[in-house]
Amino acid sequence: MRALALIVLLAGCATQNSGGLFSVYRDTDAPIASKAVFEPARYLGQWYEVARYPVPFEAGCVGVTAEYGLRADGLLSVLNICRNPDGREKSRIAGTAEIVGPGRLKVRFPSVPFVAADYWVLWTDESYRTAVVGAPDGRSGWILNRDPVIPPDRLQAARDVLEFNGYDLSRLMEVPQ
Repeated sequence: MRALALIVLLAGCATQNSGGLFSVYRDTDAPIASKAVFEPARYLGQWYEVARYPVPFEAGCVGVTAEYGLRADGLLSVLNICRNPDGREKSRIAGTAEIVGPGRLKVRFPSVPFVAADYWVLWTDESYRTAVVGAPDGRSGWILNRDPVIPPDRLQAARDVLEFNGYDLSRLMEVPQ
């Protein structure tokens, strides 16, 4: 997640299946829908990445967190932190997210110029404790939780949402916190 915008920057590359950098983890012919009733104020705060689809910019990352805040200009601040297995910070990237529709954000990172990545909130539980995020092109997807440990029922619900939106669950990896 720390460099989601990198996905778009490299989107011109072929998928891993044909020799490029990124795999596609969902059937792009399957419909995908963002959360129709999305409350940005409830999405703010810190999230723990409990599962993700492999992407090169998160290779070796554990203990990944994402924090969202509200800026004076109406954009959301984004701070993603990746840690090494020993718990030390490996990298961080800060950017902004613009809400472009219900549950649909465009994320930009200044270190990746001229790029805005689609970041769709596909689902949250009623209390905004767990979220599923993906991209229509299927090259990324995450399960986020407010706590480092996700209860089994919410993990299953999140996996069901990914599957419903065409994602291949066999390629989803849990992220140690």
